[in-house]
Amino acid sequence: MASNIYLVRQRISRLGQRMSSFQLNLNPLKEPLGFIKVLEWIASIFAFATCGGFKGKTEIQVTCSKPNETKTITAAFGYPFRLNEASFQGYPHANVCDENWNNYVLIGDYSSSAQFYVTFAVFVFLYCLAALLLYVGYTNLYRDSRKLPMIDFVVTLVATFLWLVSTSAWAKALTDIKIATGHGIVKELQPCSSQEVTCSFVSVTSMGSLNVSVIFGFLNMILWGGNAWFVYKETSLHSPSNTSASHSQGGIPPPSGI
Repeated sequence: MASNIYLVRQRISRLGQRMSSFQLNLNPLKEPLGFIKVLEWIASIFAFATCGGFKGKTEIQVTCSKPNETKTITAAFGYPFRLNEASFQGYPHANVCDENWNNYVLIGDYSSSAQFYVTFAVFVFLYCLAALLLYVGYTNLYRDSRKLPMIDFVVTLVATFLWLVSTSAWAKALTDIKIATGHGIVKELQPCSSQEVTCSFVSVTSMGSLNVSVIFGFLNMILWGGNAWFVYKETSLHSPSNTSASHSQGGIPPPSGI
C-alpha cells in the first residue's frame, strides 16, 4: 500500500516538473500534426466570423392608391437569425398606406442552427489554441504521455462528426433564410393582398459571406477528418507493443508523428 502511494506521488511529481518546464519548440509545426492544427485554427476563425458577423436587410416597395404614394419598407435581420423578431420599418414613418408595418415580421427562427454552428466553431478555436500550446511548449510531455494523444484522438473524431452535423444543419437553415427573405415575402404580408396596396420586392442583402461560412464548415470537417490519422499515429493504438515496452523499461517512447 505504501509503495503504491509512493509511486503515485512520484508520477505526480514528474508530471508537475514537466508541466512547469515550458520549452518552446517550433519543430512540431513543421510536421503534419502541428501544421494541420494551425490550418484548423485559422479555418475555425473564418467559420464563426463569416456567420456571426452577418447583418442584412430586405426591402419592399409599397404603392398606395389612396393616397397615391410609393415608399420603401425595410426589415433588418442578422445573426442569430430570429427572423420572427425582424419587423418591417417604413421611412420616415412606420405607417405606410395607413398600415403600421411594425406589426409585420419575417417568418422563421433559425437561431438554433446558427448558434450551434458558431458556438462549436468558437470551442474548436479555443481547443486548437490549447493543443498548439501543448505541441510547441510541452512536446516531451505529449510524447511521453499515453493519455494525452488518446484524448486528442477522441476529440478529433468527435470534432469531425460535429463539424458535419453543425454545417449540414446550418446549410439547411441558410437555404430557408434565403427563401424567407426573398421574393416570396410579398405573398406572406397581409397588407400586400389588399386591392389598394401594391407590393413589389426590391432587394435583399447579398449572403455571400454566409455561403463562405458553409464552405469553411465543410473545409473544417475535411481538415479534422484528415488530421485524425496523424493524431492516431501518436497514440498507443498505432504501435502498442513499442509504446508499452518503452514505458515498462522507464524510457521515453520515440516520437511517431511530431
